[in-house]
Amino acid sequence: MTQKAAMLLPMVILVFLTFGMMFWMLKLRYKAVLKDGFDPKYFRLYNHSKSSVPMPEYLVKVTQHFQNLLEMPPLFYLALILLAALNITDTFYVILSWGYLLSRLFHSYIHTTVNRVLKRKNAFIVSMVILIILWSRIAFEVVSL
Repeated sequence: MTQKAAMLLPMVILVFLTFGMMFWMLKLRYKAVLKDGFDPKYFRLYNHSKSSVPMPEYLVKVTQHFQNLLEMPPLFYLALILLAALNITDTFYVILSWGYLLSRLFHSYIHTTVNRVLKRKNAFIVSMVILIILWSRIAFEVVSL
């Protein structure tokens, strides 16, 4: 595997994690409506006042996590696409890329299972620090072009 491929593979894995979370959320939505009596009208405008039954906690966790995967990870995707387009890679970028993926996988596991806020916060902070280092290096690379 080339160094560029090793740097980009975590991005592909994270995209598929996002797809997986989306399908899991869809499955849980059906479960909430069909088995737990959650009113499907809620999904028209995502308005809690439209449902007499509160959204089940299992659905809230996965829905919130799916939304999380659409917030900060796009900055990771953009960084790696930019590095690939500029043909810039090195071992440290590969380490940052894998570190970001591992921190997001850990965050996903915590958020969708035990949901311990302190552990989840720590995983999030690690991923943010990695993202800041990644973008700081990219800024330096771009200024040096």
